[in-house]
Amino acid sequence: MTGVNYFLRQRDEFLVSTDPALLDRSAVYAFLAEARWWTELTPESLARALEHSLCFSLVEGGRQIGFARVITDRVTFAYLCDVFITEPWRGRGLGSWLIRSVLEHPDLICLKRISLITHDAQQFYLGLNFRFSPDCASYMERLR
Repeated sequence: MTGVNYFLRQRDEFLVSTDPALLDRSAVYAFLAEARWWTELTPESLARALEHSLCFSLVEGGRQIGFARVITDRVTFAYLCDVFITEPWRGRGLGSWLIRSVLEHPDLICLKRISLITHDAQQFYLGLNFRFSPDCASYMERLR
């Protein structure tokens, strides 16, 4: 696409970008295939998910070292998912920087609600001003 401006943040040798040219689909697939949260992942399902999402690549020297995917209408709501930093780069603040970069995206910064589900990273997201839903009776899911 010509004329498209992609979101880009730089910190030292690291980049966070929504440019699809920087997204290494095979690296994302390799990580998510090992993750326990997406049990029915296939290359085809990942391709479809990426196509219909706002994707943030964290790269160092052209190598995919982190990722975050946002499902959104870009007006009122977003769902943050598939967030990861590969093992060698954890503990350097890159995960926090990636999520802060996501939250500063021009299409997301003014949204009423950005939600996520995590079973093991609650403290991490609490540190980024996410909160537990005060009224869990209003949050509903339909599970297959």
